[in-house]
Amino acid sequence: MRRRFTATVWQEGDWYVAQCLEVDVASQGETDEEALSNLEEALALHFEDPRATALPTVREVEVEVGAS
Repeated sequence: MRRRFTATVWQEGDWYVAQCLEVDVASQGETDEEALSNLEEALALHFEDPRATALPTVREVEVEVGAS
C-alpha cells in the first residue's frame, strides 16, 4: 500500500533536513533531494512490521515522584 505524506525541507549549515509533518520522522542529506530520498526510506522503515531479534526482558523501575 502506498500512502502520501507532507514534508518540510530546510537547510542547516551544510545539510538539508527533511521532516514528515504527519509522523515524527526526519532525515538529512547533502542536497534537498537526498534528504527527501532518505526521509522516504526512513518512513518505509518506520512502518515496517517489527521483528524482534531477541526476546525482551521485563523489569521494574522505581522513581521518586511528587514533592517530598
